[in-house]
Amino acid sequence: MAKLIHVAAAVIVDGAGRVLLAQRPQDKHQGGLWEFPGGKVEPGEPVVQALGRELDEELGIQLRSARPLIQVPHHYPDKSVLLDVYRVDTFDGEPYGREGQPVRWVPVDQLAEYPFPAANRPIVTAAQLPSRLPITGPLADPNQYPERIAAAVDHHRLEVVMLRAPELAEPELEALAQKVQLLAERQGFQLILNGSVELANAVGCAGLHLNHHRLMALTERPVFSGRWLGASCHNAQELARAVELELDYICLSPVQPTGSHPDVEPLGWQAFQQLVAELPMPVFALGGVGEQELARAWQAGAQGVAGISAWWG
Repeated sequence: MAKLIHVAAAVIVDGAGRVLLAQRPQDKHQGGLWEFPGGKVEPGEPVVQALGRELDEELGIQLRSARPLIQVPHHYPDKSVLLDVYRVDTFDGEPYGREGQPVRWVPVDQLAEYPFPAANRPIVTAAQLPSRLPITGPLADPNQYPERIAAAVDHHRLEVVMLRAPELAEPELEALAQKVQLLAERQGFQLILNGSVELANAVGCAGLHLNHHRLMALTERPVFSGRWLGASCHNAQELARAVELELDYICLSPVQPTGSHPDVEPLGWQAFQQLVAELPMPVFALGGVGEQELARAWQAGAQGVAGISAWWG
């Protein structure tokens, strides 16, 4: 069995929302590819302490604050790594390649254009996804969706919205999604559609979200033309299918008791954290959580929180 190498890495973000990348030396493993700065965690060393040490040695900056972003277990043919990734927004100093390595500030929406080691791909997704994944709730009048979404995006400064309207038939959902996609282009948010791959491709959404029935019906990753393909998961079997299909993110629920599903046993934060630790993609906590649980979700390994009532009510 290959030895597991524990690595601390940083998604360093500047005031303009750009992310700092470093290029690996040609003579190292995965040489020439771009990566998020960091290095090995010594036995018994706290991860944040290791990260601060590595950022000083590699970039000449002093870490001021960091929060967990994602943990990525990855197995190469010749080694296994656990990437412990933190988001860094505040630091002292001006970063430069202290070891002679090229470094570059990259707009977050251009990260996918750079060649990364395979283990870094989930980090790119985590860097691009926000901490909040708001989901629309049911409305008696479907014509009200665009107005409600527009108001909520402005009020809550939302970057992403998931359109979920299971009460609508496919033709009605497509017509609504087309309207919301135009709204997204005007207001500058990303639309994730909870529906079929055919519909999401037709609308041109940034994301497609599969319910657990659609997820379990798949045997291979569908051809989706947008940026993010995600799904709802509630148990180990569904999580395994999401990993098998190499989805970009998942929503794991319910974390806590919910009024919408009072008879469903919640996972609780401890079980949520244990499940997330095994997953190689960003995970949103869903079910009985809101922005007040955001810090708790980060500490449990989540990308952030997803939900309806916190913003749609």
